[in-house]
Amino acid sequence: MKLSYYPGCTVKNQARNFEDSTLSAMARLGVEIEELDRWNCCGTVYSLASDDVMRGLAPVRNLIRAKEMGSDDFMTGCAMCYNTVKRANLRVQDEPETLQVMNEFMDTEPDYEGDVDVTHLLEFLRDKIGFEGLSEKVSKPLSGLKVASYYGCLLVRPKEVAFDDVERPRIMEDLIAALGAEPVNFPLKTECCAAYQTVDKPEIVADQTFKILTSARNQGAEVIAVSCPLCAYNLDHRQELALQRHPEMHTMPIVYFTQLMALALECEETALGSDLHHIDPNPLLAEKGLV
Repeated sequence: MKLSYYPGCTVKNQARNFEDSTLSAMARLGVEIEELDRWNCCGTVYSLASDDVMRGLAPVRNLIRAKEMGSDDFMTGCAMCYNTVKRANLRVQDEPETLQVMNEFMDTEPDYEGDVDVTHLLEFLRDKIGFEGLSEKVSKPLSGLKVASYYGCLLVRPKEVAFDDVERPRIMEDLIAALGAEPVNFPLKTECCAAYQTVDKPEIVADQTFKILTSARNQGAEVIAVSCPLCAYNLDHRQELALQRHPEMHTMPIVYFTQLMALALECEETALGSDLHHIDPNPLLAEKGLV
């Protein structure tokens, strides 16, 4: 099975462990990942202005790249990239006039016809591999590990891009269970991490980090799984500031769901990229006999 893949910018630098674990785990599942040629930044956030056609060019150009490699599918693991590209794709599918303007502006590119299907890696695993099929491939079940799944904003908002229940998503919990770990439900799993407030108001992020981690811990979680590099940064690296503001807080490792997959599928250790974490997950994993 071959799958066209859009990495996005962040996984090529700060979130290399996200990409490395994704590629290694998918190889174990027999899926050949083919990275889009000449991809560009997705634009990072979807414009909220209805007349902002320019901001839709970047994601649509990436969809053209998928067509150029002969694919009708576009898969990414980054929640932010997924949200931005999916919403841009839905817009041009719903607004032929907008698509025409974009195609005329990108006069050196082939016309895009709105015929690429944008999917998230979690969606692909559920619908194409199947969690039962994934479970059969697991060679090192993550027994005894209690994992809280954190969706944040971008996998479930707005509802037209969500591929699970908007209020009570379960897809990550089902994945965690398939890997042999214990999924932990907690009430703040779709709470915003404070996103780009991390740039000029990091104290807001630190307070959110405290709330989210404390909520997960109160339900018994030992680690939090994420799908968004920005959420990963805010929940992981901002724990230092959160501790300064809330000394009663207990730290907790933050990992990408693909790292848990790579662990359960016994991928090479380098695919885990534990050195990129602020809160090292290895002591917890070693305690569980997983590393």
